[in-house]
Amino acid sequence: MDIKFVEVMGYKVLSDELSKIPMDKKGTLVSCINPRVYSIATRDRLLEKALKNSDFLVLDGVYFAIASIVLKFKNIKKNQGPDVFEYYINYLNAISGRVFFLGASWETINKIKERAKIDFPKLTVDGHSPPYKPEFSEAESKKLISIVNQFKPDVLFVGMTAPKQEKWSYTYKDEIDAQVICPVGAVFDWYAGNEKKINPIWFKLRLVWLIRTIHRPEILKRYPDTFLFFWHIVLTVFRIKNF
Repeated sequence: MDIKFVEVMGYKVLSDELSKIPMDKKGTLVSCINPRVYSIATRDRLLEKALKNSDFLVLDGVYFAIASIVLKFKNIKKNQGPDVFEYYINYLNAISGRVFFLGASWETINKIKERAKIDFPKLTVDGHSPPYKPEFSEAESKKLISIVNQFKPDVLFVGMTAPKQEKWSYTYKDEIDAQVICPVGAVFDWYAGNEKKINPIWFKLRLVWLIRTIHRPEILKRYPDTFLFFWHIVLTVFRIKNF
């Protein structure tokens, strides 16, 4: 099957239908790329490796699409975290599939399960809230994997906040008994109703970043990473930096 990608700023980003991602093998890793994780990856080799070696890398926000337009004169198809979530959860509901949510608080996990019972009655859903800590020991990770594998999900959503979720998913993807693994942290709070729902029009206009900043001013702390991303675009335009 011919699948379209766009290579930009050292990363190969999917620019095609999510339906083209295969569901016939274990451990397919679908990760999201945004300015924050891009910037952290410039100083975190494991994160860089996790992103570049993901089976599929999709947009998280508009920024890499902007970079592609400026540097490659190509747009990237909008497949952001919420799009990935909605595609898979609808697909699995249609085939009476199984999905597991790993991350967030127990309150959030329970909200997700209760809502999913109503929204997706054919879907089998479960989840687990791991302890809040910067990283897990090998023994702790093995325990989490065992919990997931006992459920045997078709899709595992991982919500441990970036970049922890990306690195953990990449490190253990070959041990996880799921066809698709998606680190999509913010989606947990959106679906659980912990954050105010964003009108779909903002996704179409690609201004979700603005609405999220208005709702959560603490996001401004991430903007130095966003600046580094745009600075690298400028350096690339003037051929000072190459990828």
